[in-house]
Amino acid sequence: MVKVNISIKEQICPFLAPRIRAIIEKLSPELLNKTEEIRLRHSRPLIIGWAEGGESFLGERGPTLTAKGAYRVLSEDLEKTLELISNYSLYAFEEELKQGFLTLPGGHRVGLAGRAVLEKGRVKVLRDISSLNFRVARQIKGAGEKVLGFLFDRDNSRVYHTLIVSPPQAGKTTLLRDLARLISEGDGILGQAGKKVGIVDERSEIAGCFRGIPQLDIGTRTDVLDACPKAEGIMLMLRSLSPQVIVTDELGRVEDVQAIAEAVSAGISLITSAHGSTLEEILRRPVLGELLEKNIFERLIFLSSKRGPGTLEMIVEGEKGLPLYSARYGGGGQKDAP
Repeated sequence: MVKVNISIKEQICPFLAPRIRAIIEKLSPELLNKTEEIRLRHSRPLIIGWAEGGESFLGERGPTLTAKGAYRVLSEDLEKTLELISNYSLYAFEEELKQGFLTLPGGHRVGLAGRAVLEKGRVKVLRDISSLNFRVARQIKGAGEKVLGFLFDRDNSRVYHTLIVSPPQAGKTTLLRDLARLISEGDGILGQAGKKVGIVDERSEIAGCFRGIPQLDIGTRTDVLDACPKAEGIMLMLRSLSPQVIVTDELGRVEDVQAIAEAVSAGISLITSAHGSTLEEILRRPVLGELLEKNIFERLIFLSSKRGPGTLEMIVEGEKGLPLYSARYGGGGQKDAP
């Protein structure tokens, strides 16, 4: 018997408009278990995205091969869904709307699209919401176990500065989350005690906080700054929370560089991520290229979706550029995991 995905049945469906909720609740346990996204677009077909890639149109009788047989999302569906996810007080979520998403209990995220209202050239708030994307939060415990041995400096009892590189939806956040958990708990780090971990979760994806409380397991010794810009968050962590390891996601802004330099000079280990597929690609990006040229990162991890999200392609020693692990050679590299 297949276990129903409780997170969807109990944590997402209550926030969907009744007609759409009824369609989702009719899905089989097998389909619910592999659901990654539920997309509502005004006057267009209801679409469900699968964890292994691909998508299906959804009709009142279930998945359908063509858009013709799909349920068309109505304006009242969007309005009712927005009322439910905002507890009938959408104005109270203007700061979240500016960021383009809301977080639900369980750490699930609702991405929004609509008319952007600008103030001094920056998005002040989103109005006239026309699209909603419910993204299912999935925690895969053990995702970091394969790489953790490569990231730990046993001689100095520290974690190497690490950059995780992958295309979108290829497992970066899942790996970051599990590494934070493992390092915080002390699990799998060669008999060493757990370390104090600070997560700067700018997009509320790593810890999946709801009203500031992590909804996902990020470890016993972990503190989270939710919805906080990376540069400011790193400095706040340094000043007040004495982390030994800082975890954050998707570097890319110029102001991030100085904060990272401060953390590194303070002896804090850094684990972060960036969009990309190859070393050459990220070297061309100004912020990342600068950090790589300074040999900040001691380990580079490359992921893909070739054999499903989170496929480990390569682990590279930063300064020397030597492959420590390569899937191309059956997992072999310059050396095996410690």
